[in-house]
Amino acid sequence: MLVTFGDSGKGGVAVMRRLGIIVALCTALGMVGGMATGTPALAGRGPKWEPLPAHPFTMPAEFCGFKVRVAYPVDRGYAKVLKSSDGTVTTLATGAFKSSYTNQRTGKSVTVNVSGQVKETTRPDGSFTDALKGHVQVFFPPDLAQRFGLPRIGVTAGPITASSAADGSLTSFSFHGHVLVDVCAALR
Repeated sequence: MLVTFGDSGKGGVAVMRRLGIIVALCTALGMVGGMATGTPALAGRGPKWEPLPAHPFTMPAEFCGFKVRVAYPVDRGYAKVLKSSDGTVTTLATGAFKSSYTNQRTGKSVTVNVSGQVKETTRPDGSFTDALKGHVQVFFPPDLAQRFGLPRIGVTAGPITASSAADGSLTSFSFHGHVLVDVCAALR
């Protein structure tokens, strides 16, 4: 599961819209708008599950001190959108993912399982909450990485919950788990 906090790079990465954070499973939920339409039989997960393709992208040097290319050698993700009568939209994303990270300067690479789960609940006023669990890929701009004591690019295990107001300001963040891989450190 790919989750990014802050501004994500270009190239098909899920932008967790209003969050001043980049939460990226594949790229998770913000990508729902770009996912391919598939039949339930194709999705293999039952009715209303759609394929959720993850696209390669490059993180700028401000994250690690060098550009990092992110690709998905295993990309079998699915998403489902549920709408309630009060206007709340819940998006679920899950599947099998492996992320490959490559230091664009040296060519050094590492591949990690990021098959976590994301649940995004968007309320009618535009505020939302993301609940993540499992192995999740995260991207934090330098200020938020320092604030939360997490790597700028990393893979975590354990639940993460982040909420944002309609204006995009982060209203709460909690992480009860551990860092599996500090990608920047692994690629130095």
